[in-house]
Amino acid sequence: MSKTCVFTGRSVSFGNQKTYRGKAKYLGGVGKKITGTSRRKYKPNLQKMRCVVDGVVKKVWVSAAAIRSGLVVRPVKVKPFADVKV
Repeated sequence: MSKTCVFTGRSVSFGNQKTYRGKAKYLGGVGKKITGTSRRKYKPNLQKMRCVVDGVVKKVWVSAAAIRSGLVVRPVKVKPFADVKV
């Protein structure tokens, strides 16, 4: 399975990268011309982290935008020997 954010569904998207030459009109030139196009990938900022997904703690890929927006629920850290009563 490819890298995809569990919360937002972000994954790799494709597009074109254009190469220009010439001088812009507002700078006194005759305008920019496109001399070539090539395919490229737009990769999302994905981080692998432990999250609570459907009530289960899993290690999943999460986008940085989902982390910032508060969609990610982190698991509760339990300190060892904290609740031991003798």
